[in-house]
Amino acid sequence: MAETPIDTDRLFFALSDKTRRLLLGQLALRPMTVTELARAADISVAAAVQHLDILQETGLAATEKVGRVRTCQIDRRGFDALERWIRNHHTLWELRLDSLSEMLGNTGKDAPSTDG
Repeated sequence: MAETPIDTDRLFFALSDKTRRLLLGQLALRPMTVTELARAADISVAAAVQHLDILQETGLAATEKVGRVRTCQIDRRGFDALERWIRNHHTLWELRLDSLSEMLGNTGKDAPSTDG
């Protein structure tokens, strides 16, 4: 079964929230239970679950439920999609800036001297 592509707009929406970024920072240290994450973020377990649902939807976090315990960890898919987006846009802007620099360089050579 093919994985669902990551929606870039939702990915940036997920990262725009301070609490979700805090949760991701905690998960970068180690896998944690929802209760541990809620405690670390000073939010309710219900609020943590809502944030985690968005992080899961965007491929930034994954959860696994064993019995009554839901353990969360970082999911690379969202970060890989973010990295691709940044790389593609960096390349695009680099090309545009090179073109602008070339154009300005040519303009400077063709312009009459103001020295004298």
